[in-house]
Amino acid sequence: MTTHFITAEIDLQQTPTELQKAIEAELKKQGEPLRWAITSVDESKQKATVEAVVTK
Repeated sequence: MTTHFITAEIDLQQTPTELQKAIEAELKKQGEPLRWAITSVDESKQKATVEAVVTK
């Protein structure tokens, strides 16, 4: 098992619950998320930048 630091852009969702599900689904494509955080939001593009540590 190895850990990786990744960054992903996620479309903003209508509710916080939908946003969390979208983030977790995107991170699972890269591995099993250990931790993640929204580090920035671009309101004009409606995107959130997420940084995460995942295991593979």
